[in-house]
Amino acid sequence: MTTGIVIVHTTIDEEEGARKLAEEAVKQRLAACSHLDSPFEATYWWEGKLEKATEWRISYKTTVDRVPDLQAWVHENHPYDVPEFIVLSVVDGSDAYLKWVADETRPR
Repeated sequence: MTTGIVIVHTTIDEEEGARKLAEEAVKQRLAACSHLDSPFEATYWWEGKLEKATEWRISYKTTVDRVPDLQAWVHENHPYDVPEFIVLSVVDGSDAYLKWVADETRPR
């Protein structure tokens, strides 16, 4: 089943920046809502070195149609050279919630 709804994840290494990315995307109707996860430790390779960082994950609920605009916006407003941008398909959910996400992400 395809719902047309997706969850997009990105991460950032400062809480204030995470709050701004979470709120502004919703204000601009790029996402119906965003969730900001508690800080966690990330381990990753960057420029040939193993790195560790404290990061916050932002999860956006949006529609497939809004993903290109959200992606462009995240890349423009994110301080990382290569910000995480992962799109996960929502295969099912309550009709009322899925409709709400679609309604709230329509450009005004």
